[in-house]
Amino acid sequence: MSTKIISAMMLMGSVLLPVTAMAEDTAPVINAGDTAWMLISTALVMLMTPGLAIFYAGMARKKNVLGTIMHSFFILCLISVQWVLWGYSLAFGPDIGGVIGGIKYLGLNDVGQEPNGTIPHLVFMMFQGMFAVITVALITGAVAERIKFSAVVLFSILWATFVYAPLCHWVWGGGWMQKIGVLDFAGGLVVHISAGVSALVAAIVIGKRRGYPKEYMPPHNLSLTVIGMGLLWFGWFGFNAGSALAANGIAANAFVTTNTAAAMAAITWVFIEWMHRGKPTTLGAISGAVAGLGTITPASGFVGTASSLIIGLAAGALCYWAVSVLKPKLGYDDSLDVFGIHGVGGTLGTISAGLFASVGATGLFFGNPAQLIKQLIGVAVTVALAGFGTYIILKVVDAVAGLRVSQDEEVEGLDLSQHGESGYIL
Repeated sequence: MSTKIISAMMLMGSVLLPVTAMAEDTAPVINAGDTAWMLISTALVMLMTPGLAIFYAGMARKKNVLGTIMHSFFILCLISVQWVLWGYSLAFGPDIGGVIGGIKYLGLNDVGQEPNGTIPHLVFMMFQGMFAVITVALITGAVAERIKFSAVVLFSILWATFVYAPLCHWVWGGGWMQKIGVLDFAGGLVVHISAGVSALVAAIVIGKRRGYPKEYMPPHNLSLTVIGMGLLWFGWFGFNAGSALAANGIAANAFVTTNTAAAMAAITWVFIEWMHRGKPTTLGAISGAVAGLGTITPASGFVGTASSLIIGLAAGALCYWAVSVLKPKLGYDDSLDVFGIHGVGGTLGTISAGLFASVGATGLFFGNPAQLIKQLIGVAVTVALAGFGTYIILKVVDAVAGLRVSQDEEVEGLDLSQHGESGYIL
């Protein structure tokens, strides 16, 4: 082979090598650190649902403790399967008109170890599935102590399919809200507003507990509720910081703003309660923390620490008002204050993202008033979908299985009437 030919081949190689290397660099590559963080975050979010079960159970009366736990625990199992079979595909399948995902991923077809960003597709799927689980479980707190278990099962499947999946697609799966630039870092619209509004509708449709509000119905075991709150706060770091989908600075920012807002909201709730009722309570402290966590969720990756303090303060004050003033005034029986904390907090947090966003996006206070309009559109549409969708689903469930236990079963308690067991054997 002549020297000229060898030189020409070497020249071609030197030209093509950077192009090949560049193509390899731009191809999705799984990152071990990101994958490890997302596996941990997924486990943290999963832990939130058993934590929610304990949190709710402590606030129920002792005759309903296992019935209340069963709601959340069974939903963890039920929606995990629904998500694998069709929920994930409807939420994250190929976009159809900005409205719903296609059927490509039914039964996790074509969902495997291939990269989705910098993590395996299966990890992304599982992380999102844990969000679907806890969103459905949140709703049950509003109708605790009087809903049939069969109604919970049927409602959960229908709601996850016809309310959660489309909304999730709109916001995170390539749907129309994502396309117009609505901000929801970790679930203000998808999780908290949808669950909170649905909880309010369910509480109104199913009706008040027997004896409410004349009969005093205090939490039967606040120590249990505090343990549940600890698990929720712990899991929320995976919920919010994990929504960065990578082990990076955005995750670190969300981690800090999440903790800061929760702490500030708890302090605010306690001091307002102290002034309003004369004594600070443990229930008030943990309620304030949950309000702060839910409120910061949609904004956690978009705002700075100083803004998270303001958001936490507003969350503690507004959610306290919703639970202590608005609820008694309107007279609805949201047993465990799902709407007053998650619905109101999620709305405040979603709007706050449009005001305070300064990390990766900008809100009104940082020169982008258009973002606030987008957030308001997102809130209005989410309220409409969750409200009307839940009402229709409840009517279907009532016609098929009935929604409410009988008066005798309610007096006896859901533990015995629905499950044939008791949380306390004396």
